[in-house]
This record gives sequence, C-alpha cells and structure tokens, in this order.
Amino acid sequence: MRELRIRLLVGVFVVAGVLSWAGARLWNSIGTLPSVPLAAPIVLALIAVILLATALSIRARLKAQRERQPGAKGVDPLMAARAVVFGHASALVAALVAGMYGGTGVFLLESLDIPARRDQAIYAGFSVLAGIAVMAAAIFLERVCKLPEDDEHNGAGAAPAA
Repeated sequence: MRELRIRLLVGVFVVAGVLSWAGARLWNSIGTLPSVPLAAPIVLALIAVILLATALSIRARLKAQRERQPGAKGVDPLMAARAVVFGHASALVAALVAGMYGGTGVFLLESLDIPARRDQAIYAGFSVLAGIAVMAAAIFLERVCKLPEDDEHNGAGAAPAA
C-alpha cells in the first residue's frame, strides 16, 4: 500500500471545498440551504480519537517489544495493517467531508447576521477542525506502523548491474 500523501489530502479538501461552495451558492439561489448537522464534528472527533488511541497503543507495544520488556505484548502484523488501512480510508473521507463543510462554511460567512446560519457556520468550522484532526491522526498512525527501510530493497547495498 502506498504512503498517505499530504498533497492528495489537501487536493481532495480544496476540490471538495470549491465544489461545495459553488453548490451552496446554487442551492441558496433556490431559497434553501442544506444544514450542517451538529453530529458531524462529533463523529469526526470520535474517529480522530480512535485513530490516535490505536496509534499510541501500537507505538507503546512496539517500544516495549524493542526494549525486550518481560511480558510485552507483540503487535500482530495483520492488525497493524488493518489499522493503517482504516486510517488511510478515514483520512481520505475526512478530507472530502471537511472540504464539503469548509466550502459550505465559507459561503455561510456572508450571512453571519442570521442566527441559524451563524450556528451552521460554527458547526461547519468545527467539522473542518475535526476533519483535520482525523487526517493528522491517520498520518501519525501510518508513521507509527511504518516498517524500517530495508537496504536490500532500496538499492543502497546492491551492487551495480553490469
């Protein structure tokens, strides 16, 4: 599996934000605007906490294993791979969702004098922050589970081809 790229996450975030902003403008011209649910930042924050807890748990187990502590629990490679895949998928979805709410929130900044829209803008802002937290936790989890580079496979120790 390829490493999670920050440029990809930023690209998804920006494209989703621009499309969401344009969609919110179009939707508003009809007379309504879809709401930002209060649960959005809560769910994203919960996913970020789960990813961070998983990363810290795996890091502690790997440290105990490296230091050969008695009774240290090892890390199942399949469990670590599943955690990385979950983090990778969560980061991509969080970039998309945070971009959508970010675009909607930018549109809502034009009408902060209306209390309902001000609340929606606040929910959108918290959703963006929680989405960024999910992406950061996923990148941290991926770095924790990354295997050390192998000299035989990256060509550093290989003899030149004749």
